[in-house]
Amino acid sequence: MFAALTGLGLSTAAGLNAYIPLLVVGLAAHFTDAVRLPQGYEWLSNGWVLLIVAVLLVAEIVLDKVPVVDHVNDIIQTAVRPASGGVVFSATAAAAELDNSAWMAEHPAVGWVLGIAVALVVHAVKASARPVVNVTTAGVGAPVVSTVEDAGALGMSLIAIFLPVLVIVAVAVLAFVGWRLLRRVRRYRASRRASRTGEPA
Repeated sequence: MFAALTGLGLSTAAGLNAYIPLLVVGLAAHFTDAVRLPQGYEWLSNGWVLLIVAVLLVAEIVLDKVPVVDHVNDIIQTAVRPASGGVVFSATAAAAELDNSAWMAEHPAVGWVLGIAVALVVHAVKASARPVVNVTTAGVGAPVVSTVEDAGALGMSLIAIFLPVLVIVAVAVLAFVGWRLLRRVRRYRASRRASRTGEPA
């Protein structure tokens, strides 16, 4: 149960920032016993891998705070974030704990699929909302929203590993925020269409 929540929380974080949960999992596995990487994922705690992920994280943090550039970055991250979600879900104890059934043992790719799906949904909401934030705030909101997303990814990653019981609450809050953002995006697009056609929004 807790292991599944850990996987859910980490893949959710990956949808916001691909590299933060990877780095948190790798560091936790390297320096603590909080994460025990299954066979085949030991590379995540390798010092060189952690250094590369850290460099990519710095680049992501910078690029994601620049209007327009952040949109291009989101397009690129459409492949990276879901892949990261699949890795962190499978690399944690979630895969092993869920693997109590014969069906899970025969279908090890399920952890990957779950992680990819969760990260992809979160990424889609983020990528849809960011252009609207940039336009409505003249680009000023980009670094603010990006910082909040990074903090959310870090917080979610730490909760997923050290307090997995709170993942349900954190995901529920994130889902509510995402729902509100999508409503704003739809209203904004509707008003843009109405302004082009001369109809009332």
